[in-house]
Amino acid sequence: MEQHFTETGYTHAEVISNIRVKYGDKAKILFYKSVRLGGFMGLFTKDGIEYTGYITDNPGEKRREADEKNKKEILNLAQSQKGSTLDEVLKEVKELKEKITAAPREEASLHPSLEQMKTLLEDNDFSDSYIDDMLHRLRREFSLEDLEQYSLLEEAVMAWVGESLTEHQDTPVPSPRVFVLVGPTGVGKTTTIAKLAAINGVTSGDACLSVCMITIDNYRIGARTQIETYGDIMGIPVFTAESYEDLKEKIKTNRDQDLIFVDTIGKSPRDFMKLAEMRSIVEACGDNAEIHLAISSTTKDKDINEILDQFEPFHYKSVILTKLDETTRVGNLISILSQRKKPLSYVTDGQGVPQDISRSTRAKLLNSLTGFACDTEQILNKLEKKYTRMWS
Repeated sequence: MEQHFTETGYTHAEVISNIRVKYGDKAKILFYKSVRLGGFMGLFTKDGIEYTGYITDNPGEKRREADEKNKKEILNLAQSQKGSTLDEVLKEVKELKEKITAAPREEASLHPSLEQMKTLLEDNDFSDSYIDDMLHRLRREFSLEDLEQYSLLEEAVMAWVGESLTEHQDTPVPSPRVFVLVGPTGVGKTTTIAKLAAINGVTSGDACLSVCMITIDNYRIGARTQIETYGDIMGIPVFTAESYEDLKEKIKTNRDQDLIFVDTIGKSPRDFMKLAEMRSIVEACGDNAEIHLAISSTTKDKDINEILDQFEPFHYKSVILTKLDETTRVGNLISILSQRKKPLSYVTDGQGVPQDISRSTRAKLLNSLTGFACDTEQILNKLEKKYTRMWS
């Protein structure tokens, strides 16, 4: 017959060590809880941990069945000892859940592996809510024995971070395809447009498309000169438009092109009048135009959320992260994009045209995480196979 046990101590490591010494590999842990230990007549007690489990000779593959059986036996034992009813037990569980919900950041009894993972995520600048979700999922999906294998936690969290990122998928549209880039001043829109024009119209070999660029940024002489210089070097025609009618005419004139890139004026997200004015001009691109929002990776969290909100009337399809090479932490970017459910279409990480741009946005961000010792490429391959099956 299987023997149940409880073991207490001041730390997880102490209790687990005592269990291993007393019971060896036959000890199976079911659950643990925080308790108060020591003291005198209820005074001067300290936080501690109580583990509950059983000793069994069952092979590993029958562990889950044994766990369920022993959970029921322990619950029945608790009822017989305390004379409590099932309703009373459920009431206590509900009260405990309410306490945890009221104070979600109180984690005095956090498992050492979870504490280590929490620190790693914090070091990468993930938001508190994102970290809480990850820790909750680890508690839900990992047994206490599995938590002892920290490498498994790293692999799981890295995969879950990748899953939380959505990559933009192109949809077929009537020719010409019109690609519009909007965003605040100084995020590198013009350079990004040049990179996209180059990889589609110059460096794709036999798959090259007929491409042109249109800029409506006539207020900054430098911006106009910059895009015209790029066009001359790449042999790609560049046009300027100053109004709704002018932009509509330029698109109509170039309707024989495969792809038209439109570079817009950088505007502050707080300049509502100018944003509305630019939006009315962009409407000349037609209903099938793809509008993408460029955001610098160095932007502060509050500003990113404000940019996402204020450019919402443009109905942008995705986000392009620029200047990834100018930041050392990307957890905040992943947290916000995941929370706001915004897909990524491209990531840029330098001034080079066209090499410093990538469509593999998930890979770029996962490879930018620091402190993870797991095989990122292997995890990316698994994610790629998963999403290939979903899209096929």
